[in-house]
Amino acid sequence: MNINNYFNTPIWFEQKPEFIKSLTKATNKYIKAAKNFPEAKAHIKKFGDFGRSYHSTQLTADNDFRDFRDYIGQKSWEYLDHQGYDMQQYTTMFSELWVQEFAKKGGGHHSAHVHWNQHVSGFYFLKASDKTSMPIFHEPRTGARSTKLKMKTGLKDILNGNDLIHFRPQPGTLLIFPGYLEHEFSVDYGIEPFRFIHWNIQAIPKGMAKDVV
Repeated sequence: MNINNYFNTPIWFEQKPEFIKSLTKATNKYIKAAKNFPEAKAHIKKFGDFGRSYHSTQLTADNDFRDFRDYIGQKSWEYLDHQGYDMQQYTTMFSELWVQEFAKKGGGHHSAHVHWNQHVSGFYFLKASDKTSMPIFHEPRTGARSTKLKMKTGLKDILNGNDLIHFRPQPGTLLIFPGYLEHEFSVDYGIEPFRFIHWNIQAIPKGMAKDVV
């Protein structure tokens, strides 16, 4: 019998090591500042570093990230165009662009969540290894979740029945996925540093884009 896979969820990925050095340097000041936020300092003083996720302010206006913004902005446009959307009618615009680093003492993580009203989300990993946290993507189809069956044991390939996808990044790994796709980050054990850039992008009708700041 012929098989067609409909309603697939595309996750694009590639290795872009050329950004690692410059963006690691550019993000150092943001991570340092995040650790010095009054709330962060108060928490560290009372409870220590364990379990923290240091989240920067927005990077969209910093010219040190201009080449990177241009690249992922174009790739995000191509990502939507590849799915059949009439992208000649839209302009892609960054809603958010920030960097995060998990605590040196371990315990950093993010619970499962989505990015509502965002057409494209993505990660670029600056510090990561097989000993750090990693993103886990969840099955987005409600009906598939509600009728989930037990999977066969010993399977090595990712099949249509899988409801969780664990993605092991390396420094330079770039991931692009739909904002509606639920995802989380596994608990980090603090063995090695874990830092990544995260962004959200919206597709704005060109007639409206001139009114969006």
